[in-house]
Amino acid sequence: MNTTSGVHTSSVASGGQDVKEMIGQLARRPEAGSLLGLIAVFVFFAILGGGVFLSPAGYASWLNVAAEIGIVALPIGLLMIAGEMDLSIGAVIPAASLTVAIVTGHYGFPELVGILAGLGVGLVVGLVNGYVVNRTAVPSLIVTIGSMFAVMGLTLGFTVLIAGSTGVSLVPSPTAKAILGQFIGGMFQIGIFWWALFVCVFFYLLHISPVGNWIFALGGDKVSARNAGIPTGRLTVALYMLSGFCAAFVGVTQVFVYQSAQVLAGQSFIFNSIMCVVIGGVLLTGGAGSVVGIVFGTLTFAIVNQGIYFTGIDPNLGSVIIGALLLIAVMTNDRFRLMAMSYATKKKK
Repeated sequence: MNTTSGVHTSSVASGGQDVKEMIGQLARRPEAGSLLGLIAVFVFFAILGGGVFLSPAGYASWLNVAAEIGIVALPIGLLMIAGEMDLSIGAVIPAASLTVAIVTGHYGFPELVGILAGLGVGLVVGLVNGYVVNRTAVPSLIVTIGSMFAVMGLTLGFTVLIAGSTGVSLVPSPTAKAILGQFIGGMFQIGIFWWALFVCVFFYLLHISPVGNWIFALGGDKVSARNAGIPTGRLTVALYMLSGFCAAFVGVTQVFVYQSAQVLAGQSFIFNSIMCVVIGGVLLTGGAGSVVGIVFGTLTFAIVNQGIYFTGIDPNLGSVIIGALLLIAVMTNDRFRLMAMSYATKKKK
């Protein structure tokens, strides 16, 4: 009897130890800090926003924002993990929108031609960014700022020259509207499902495929990665083209959602996407991060960005809250990263 009781007690203790170990491993995950931030922010606005925030319209308000920013934030996150940066997305988004609007709305070409042309703009800008970053010693931040202003100037010049204004309208067909610009239930954009698809693709790319290890190695030490046989040059170009493609995709969907395109649309995506990535636990120095964390960071940013309107708080304080959230996220993520490193060191010993 005593022996059985001892075995039972031992198994319970062992089970409890396993649970603690599992919780400890989860707490040391790079996205743990961003998950806690997401929960805290959601609870905060759920309490202050009440039933309106928790209604379908409330969910739609921040999920629609998260979907647009989230598609752009994913490749920005991969670039930052690889130790690079891309600010040209702020110009690629309106450039792609206007390309579709001009090709299809102004000249009357089929919508598929306009969509392919818009996506092509993003790929070309990404190719140029990657090539210049590889061939010069200029930091990617400066390179992409330069390409951003170049694309903005070209977009403005060609739009005014062709259409005679800084905006172009487009009346989409029912099929194109349903695929790229539909509001489900009158509230939820179809872009939410596109974002989910992009998340799955990027998760596979970073965490399952061998390319993911190359990206982490590139952000850790580019020279060592090159010496190890990783095609760092081609990988860098591919990441920039991926960033350009995703930004262009958002631009294409916008023109079908709003049925018009403007030269200055898209500037807010530059820093908003970076904030989503940083809140999601990606290091500014590169070499660490996760797709799940980026998703958590994007949701957190979107909830704060839209949740403020469901409370009695002055909407002008929204930027203050986002700024404070960014600082807290950086400090929290650093703390969790140090915990993970300390745990890994102890395990080796």
